[in-house]
Amino acid sequence: MRVVLDTNILVRANPIVSPQGVARDLLLTIVSGPDVLVLSTFILTEVERVMSYPRVRARWPLEQETIEQYLAFLETAGTLADIPAVSPAIVSDPDDDPILQTAIVGRADVLCTRDEAFRDEVVEHVCKAHSLRVLDDIALLQELRESRKSDVKK
Repeated sequence: MRVVLDTNILVRANPIVSPQGVARDLLLTIVSGPDVLVLSTFILTEVERVMSYPRVRARWPLEQETIEQYLAFLETAGTLADIPAVSPAIVSDPDDDPILQTAIVGRADVLCTRDEAFRDEVVEHVCKAHSLRVLDDIALLQELRESRKSDVKK
């Protein structure tokens, strides 16, 4: 399964999150294979930007070096989709359109997010046209765990 994790998931999956939460478990489950983490330069840049917000740093006091190591880990663990510099406005928040484009161009099966903007009727129609499911982190992690259990039983 090819998966795009939205910025809101990747930030919560940072390496110093304690206790390890659903987002971190999900990220580590995906990168352990056989699933593929699909990223774009936009997503990596957005993760770095968000992780520098004062409220995020207050919650997780990440040093710049730790952020850079996390981004390097993501880039190594995932595959980069080359999205267009300008994408059509589909999602109500313009910062979300490149996330959707990453999923489409990267031929993802799932876009994992907690952002309600992706639940819009127009966005859902576009996702359906590209065989792209939108799931939150809890639902996706549960699906991946169930899939692995059934693979072991085979």
